[in-house]
Amino acid sequence: MNISKKMESAVNVQMNEELYSEYIYLAMASYFESQNLKGFAHWMKKQAEEEREHAMKFHDFLFDRDGTATLEALKKPPAKWASPLAAFQEAYKHEQYITGCINKLYDLAEKEKDHATKVMLHWFIDEQVEEEASALEIVEKLKLIGNSVNGLMMLDQALSKRE
Repeated sequence: MNISKKMESAVNVQMNEELYSEYIYLAMASYFESQNLKGFAHWMKKQAEEEREHAMKFHDFLFDRDGTATLEALKKPPAKWASPLAAFQEAYKHEQYITGCINKLYDLAEKEKDHATKVMLHWFIDEQVEEEASALEIVEKLKLIGNSVNGLMMLDQALSKRE
């Protein structure tokens, strides 16, 4: 069964949200590079790669369902944050936003009785639990670290190990 035009449009919106997610995480990586926090930058680059993979899942799904992927212009992400904590708080807030988008997409799939899209979205629902938890864990660590340069350097080292 082909994807409906309404569902196709909504999946395209989400695909572009995922591409913006890649874009904002690359901006955060650039910010961390400018702060000489290479481990933080590495973590954000890996996050950006994940977001691109998410966008491609939606892209490929559209074609599997005889739909079309439509790329839109991406808004310019912020370039600077007040602190590493502020950047990760924004990352966490952004992941919460994406979770809301995925949930709305799932609700539409239910309303449209589009079982294939619902099944595909289960992966994203599970993924968003992990995405939010991962960002929140770093937010909480940064809060504990406070103004400790040693703590920040230790966390930077730990984040450089993300695969």
